Amino acid sequence: MKKKMTTVTFTGTPEQEQKLDAIIEKYGKDEGAIMRILQDAQEVYGYLPIEVQKMISVKTGVPLAEIYGVATFYSQFSLNPKGKVAISVCLGTACYVKGAGPVMEKICEVLGVQPGETSADGKFSVDATRCLGACGLAPVITINEDVYGKLQPKDVKDVLAKY
Repeated sequence: MKKKMTTVTFTGTPEQEQKLDAIIEKYGKDEGAIMRILQDAQEVYGYLPIEVQKMISVKTGVPLAEIYGVATFYSQFSLNPKGKVAISVCLGTACYVKGAGPVMEKICEVLGVQPGETSADGKFSVDATRCLGACGLAPVITINEDVYGKLQPKDVKDVLAKY
């Protein structure tokens, strides 16, 4: 199956860039501050597009490759915007054994996206995650702050219809 790629145009605002400048000023230009800068920048922009990573690189003097390496190594960072409805599917051991894989496949089929992607209308994003700490409810997904457990692929359409 060919993977469908969605293109997102970066649309940062001058206000966001001012906030980014304040973040860099707050933490300084030390390489050790990159994690904190990236965390706060993601709060400002909602994700860490390459354009924001380039701004951080230029303004801190830290090489872009290093910033990109940190942003892609840690799962807390997202290089793609999240949808208004953010879906996380637990693929931890208990959930996986209890059928999280087919649940993920059904969610992706219904929404027309792959894990890690956002729907073309920007409404839904789907991500795989590790243990959500609700192993007794396996398989588990979260949709924004809502938790759904003991899901089966046949339940997916009804759950998504709520959103």
